Amino acid sequence: MAWFVYLVRCADDSLYCGVTNDLDSRVAAHGTPRGAKYTRTRGPVRLVYARKCHGKRAAMRQEYRIKQLTRQAKLALVAAYTATR
Repeated sequence: MAWFVYLVRCADDSLYCGVTNDLDSRVAAHGTPRGAKYTRTRGPVRLVYARKCHGKRAAMRQEYRIKQLTRQAKLALVAAYTATR
C-alpha cells in the first residue's frame, strides 16, 4: 500500500502537512467535518505538494522533516514540485 506525505494550501494562505494512504479522498475530506481540525475552518484547501513514500513510517518521517522547515523552505519545496508538474 502506497503512503503519501502532502501539503495543502488553505484559503488563508497557510500550509498544512499530513500523511495518508488515499490522497484524493483525504484532500477532499479536509473541507468537511471529517477533515483535520486545522483545515476545517480554513477551507477550501488546494493540494500543492505530494510525495509517494515506501510505507507509513517513511511518510511520517518525511512529514516530521517538512514540519521542521521554515515557511520559506516549505514554499521553495512547493515551487520545485510545481515546476516539475
